[in-house]
Amino acid sequence: MNSTFTKILRIVLGLGLLFFGLSKLINLHIMPTHIYTGDAAIFIDSLSSTGYILKVIGILEIFIGLLLLINKWVSFALLLLAPITVNILLFHLFLDTPGLLVALVITILNVILIYKHWKVYKPLFH
Repeated sequence: MNSTFTKILRIVLGLGLLFFGLSKLINLHIMPTHIYTGDAAIFIDSLSSTGYILKVIGILEIFIGLLLLINKWVSFALLLLAPITVNILLFHLFLDTPGLLVALVITILNVILIYKHWKVYKPLFH
Protein backbone atom coordinates (compact mmCIF):
# COMPACT_ATOMS: atom_id res chain seq x y z
CA MET A 1 0.00 0.00 0.00
CA ASN A 2 2.84 2.43 0.70
CA SER A 3 5.14 1.70 -2.22
CA THR A 4 7.01 4.59 -3.80
CA PHE A 5 4.69 4.37 -6.81
CA THR A 6 1.61 4.71 -4.60
CA LYS A 7 3.16 7.61 -2.69
CA ILE A 8 3.92 9.47 -5.92
CA LEU A 9 0.38 8.93 -7.25
CA ARG A 10 -1.13 10.01 -3.92
CA ILE A 11 0.96 13.19 -3.83
CA VAL A 12 0.26 14.06 -7.48
CA LEU A 13 -3.48 13.56 -6.97
CA GLY A 14 -3.40 15.51 -3.70
CA LEU A 15 -1.58 18.45 -5.29
CA GLY A 16 -3.96 18.45 -8.26
CA LEU A 17 -7.00 18.46 -5.99
CA LEU A 18 -5.52 21.20 -3.85
CA PHE A 19 -4.86 23.34 -6.93
CA PHE A 20 -8.27 22.78 -8.53
CA GLY A 21 -10.05 23.24 -5.19
CA LEU A 22 -8.28 26.52 -4.52
CA SER A 23 -9.03 27.69 -8.06
CA LYS A 24 -12.75 27.25 -7.33
CA LEU A 25 -12.53 29.42 -4.22
CA ILE A 26 -10.16 32.09 -5.47
CA ASN A 27 -9.68 33.04 -9.07
CA LEU A 28 -6.31 31.58 -9.97
CA HIS A 29 -5.29 32.54 -13.48
CA ILE A 30 -2.12 30.46 -13.49
CA MET A 31 -3.30 27.86 -15.96
CA PRO A 32 -4.64 28.85 -19.36
CA THR A 33 -8.22 27.71 -19.55
CA HIS A 34 -10.53 27.31 -22.45
CA ILE A 35 -13.88 29.02 -22.50
CA TYR A 36 -16.85 26.74 -21.98
CA THR A 37 -19.32 26.79 -24.84
CA GLY A 38 -22.79 25.47 -25.46
CA ASP A 39 -24.26 23.12 -22.89
CA ALA A 40 -21.07 23.13 -20.79
CA ALA A 41 -21.30 26.92 -20.39
CA ILE A 42 -24.98 26.70 -19.44
CA PHE A 43 -24.24 23.96 -16.90
CA ILE A 44 -21.30 25.79 -15.28
CA ASP A 45 -23.23 29.07 -15.22
CA SER A 46 -26.14 27.38 -13.47
CA LEU A 47 -23.79 25.83 -10.89
CA SER A 48 -22.11 29.21 -10.37
CA SER A 49 -25.41 31.00 -9.97
CA THR A 50 -26.37 28.83 -6.98
CA GLY A 51 -23.62 30.56 -5.06
CA TYR A 52 -22.57 27.49 -3.11
CA ILE A 53 -22.14 24.32 -5.21
CA LEU A 54 -18.75 25.16 -6.71
CA LYS A 55 -17.54 26.44 -3.33
CA VAL A 56 -18.58 23.21 -1.60
CA ILE A 57 -16.87 21.15 -4.30
CA GLY A 58 -13.77 23.33 -3.96
CA ILE A 59 -13.71 22.88 -0.18
CA LEU A 60 -14.13 19.11 -0.57
CA GLU A 61 -11.30 18.98 -3.13
CA ILE A 62 -9.03 20.95 -0.80
CA PHE A 63 -9.94 18.72 2.16
CA ILE A 64 -9.40 15.52 0.17
CA GLY A 65 -6.17 16.87 -1.32
CA LEU A 66 -4.81 17.74 2.12
CA LEU A 67 -5.73 14.30 3.48
CA LEU A 68 -3.86 12.69 0.60
CA LEU A 69 -0.84 14.96 1.04
CA ILE A 70 -0.51 14.41 4.79
CA ASN A 71 -1.24 10.68 4.35
CA LYS A 72 -4.14 10.64 6.83
CA TRP A 73 -7.40 8.77 6.25
CA VAL A 74 -6.35 8.06 2.65
CA SER A 75 -8.97 5.35 2.16
CA PHE A 76 -11.68 7.72 3.40
CA ALA A 77 -10.39 10.50 1.16
CA LEU A 78 -10.44 8.24 -1.89
CA LEU A 79 -13.98 7.15 -1.06
CA LEU A 80 -15.08 10.80 -0.80
CA LEU A 81 -13.37 11.53 -4.09
CA ALA A 82 -15.06 8.72 -6.04
CA PRO A 83 -18.42 10.45 -6.76
CA ILE A 84 -16.64 13.73 -7.51
CA THR A 85 -14.37 11.90 -9.95
CA VAL A 86 -17.33 10.27 -11.70
CA ASN A 87 -19.00 13.66 -12.13
CA ILE A 88 -15.81 15.29 -13.41
CA LEU A 89 -15.39 12.50 -15.94
CA LEU A 90 -19.02 12.60 -17.09
CA PHE A 91 -19.02 16.40 -17.39
CA HIS A 92 -15.95 16.37 -19.61
CA LEU A 93 -17.07 13.30 -21.54
CA PHE A 94 -20.50 14.69 -22.46
CA LEU A 95 -20.22 18.48 -22.21
CA ASP A 96 -16.59 19.57 -22.45
CA THR A 97 -14.34 17.20 -24.35
CA PRO A 98 -11.31 19.57 -24.42
CA GLY A 99 -10.92 18.96 -20.67
CA LEU A 100 -11.27 15.20 -20.97
CA LEU A 101 -7.55 14.48 -20.59
CA VAL A 102 -7.38 15.99 -17.10
CA ALA A 103 -10.59 14.18 -16.13
CA LEU A 104 -9.11 10.87 -17.32
CA VAL A 105 -5.90 11.47 -15.34
CA ILE A 106 -7.88 12.17 -12.15
CA THR A 107 -10.04 9.09 -12.76
CA ILE A 108 -7.08 6.81 -13.44
CA LEU A 109 -5.18 8.04 -10.37
CA ASN A 110 -8.23 7.56 -8.17
CA VAL A 111 -8.93 4.06 -9.54
CA ILE A 112 -5.30 2.97 -9.09
CA LEU A 113 -5.19 4.26 -5.53
CA ILE A 114 -8.52 2.63 -4.67
CA TYR A 115 -7.16 -0.62 -6.10
CA LYS A 116 -4.01 -0.27 -3.99
CA HIS A 117 -6.19 0.16 -0.86
CA TRP A 118 -8.75 -2.48 -1.87
CA LYS A 119 -8.35 -4.57 1.28
CA VAL A 120 -9.87 -1.68 3.26
CA TYR A 121 -12.92 -1.53 0.98
CA LYS A 122 -13.42 -5.27 0.58
CA PRO A 123 -15.67 -5.66 3.68
CA LEU A 124 -18.11 -3.18 2.13
CA PHE A 125 -18.96 -5.75 -0.54
CA HIS A 126 -19.60 -8.77 1.71
